[in-house]
Amino acid sequence: MSTPLVSEVPASVDSTEELADRFPASFVWGAATSSYQIEGSVDADGRGPSIWDTFCARQGAIDNGDTGAVAADHYRRHRTDVDLMARLNLGAYRFSIAWPRVQPTGKGPVNTKGLDFYERLVDDLLERGITPWPTLYHWDLPQPLEDAGGWPRRDTAERFADFAAAVHEVLGDRVPHWTTLNEPWCSAFLGYATGRHAPGRREPQAALRAAHHLLLAHGLASRALPDDASVGITLNLTDVRAASAAPADVDAARRIDGLQNRLFLDPLLRGTYPADVVADLADSFDLTHVHDTDPDVIGGRPPAFLGINYYSPLHVAHSAEPRASAYVGAPHTVAVDGGRARTAMGWEIDASGLRALLRRLHTDHPGLALYVTENGAAIDEDVHDPTRLAYLRDHIGACADAVADGVDLRGYFAWSLLDNFEWSFGYRHRFGLVHVDYATQARTLKDSARWYADLLHAARASALPAPAV
Repeated sequence: MSTPLVSEVPASVDSTEELADRFPASFVWGAATSSYQIEGSVDADGRGPSIWDTFCARQGAIDNGDTGAVAADHYRRHRTDVDLMARLNLGAYRFSIAWPRVQPTGKGPVNTKGLDFYERLVDDLLERGITPWPTLYHWDLPQPLEDAGGWPRRDTAERFADFAAAVHEVLGDRVPHWTTLNEPWCSAFLGYATGRHAPGRREPQAALRAAHHLLLAHGLASRALPDDASVGITLNLTDVRAASAAPADVDAARRIDGLQNRLFLDPLLRGTYPADVVADLADSFDLTHVHDTDPDVIGGRPPAFLGINYYSPLHVAHSAEPRASAYVGAPHTVAVDGGRARTAMGWEIDASGLRALLRRLHTDHPGLALYVTENGAAIDEDVHDPTRLAYLRDHIGACADAVADGVDLRGYFAWSLLDNFEWSFGYRHRFGLVHVDYATQARTLKDSARWYADLLHAARASALPAPAV
């Protein structure tokens, strides 16, 4: 077993001990990945094609013609990667389970060889004292289900519940926490409205149907898992800010907050869609795909926890001219520059938005356990990455501030453990704590990884009971 890492980053970079002391001893510290972004081996052991395999084959869909066929080769190198996790002092690892590995056609019998991989991964994690946090869906829908209509079709939600039950039957004795979906907003609106993500469709009505059926899939999967299973969902939420106090800008921010945040939060936690969002959409879209019994299915079993993926705030203004965007039903809105530094993805860096978002969720939904399930930055720096290190330090500091505010925040997962396939951007941007040389698959710890390992070492030390006097 590898020796946990204590880094050589100068102490002047930050006091990890002081930062670690601001969190409770029970706080969960981890890192996150997703199956298509790191696994590779897309045709190994009976895996079927996913919508991302198909999308990557479409000319011009992915920067540089990149694909996830090899990615970080995690499927063949997972033991090496688990060793890295142990060296980084991770207490938990958030990963996703590739539906096409388990059910190559999206339904029917389990592909035992595919599910065996996740059994090996879970067992290896547990041997090293790392808690597995699987996500059941991180965007890699089996292609045959898309051929049958995809997420705009209600049957896909029912098939997902079957998949969830099949995976839990095998892994449920070793996995304490289950996340149903990762970022359904992206699956619905980037996949079916803008076509920027797989399956690459540009059908606003289909995007709204997909959003609803993804929520329905969460509800059906929650019902399919045992009552004693801890089942949650992860949403990509943001702090939406009006560009000015002008009424038109304030209303633009309301509309985007509704489509980005409340369209998903309210059905899950209040049992209904937000009335203002329904009114905004009613004039342009057919909403008959929402059945009378669906709200009870979606919100009938409240999530045991809510995962929050936060990267950047969003500044919004009114646009006199209509604009096409992922925000269907809000054509007279536009994102504007908030005046801060940006990551390589073009996302503004502002940790105060994370604190504000956590406080809002705590106020609006008291009693809900919160986890930051993704937070990180794409930075055009190599192994020495001071900008990413500062990003992580500041955002973890914002989490500490939220805890001090009384927010029930229980964990933080850095995105991402490894450099990986970044969807339509291919391999152009790197989020990883660990640098991956894609030509050789060599892994190298970045300075941010060493700093994070120091923080987790300090957190572990502060959680130990005081020695007897």
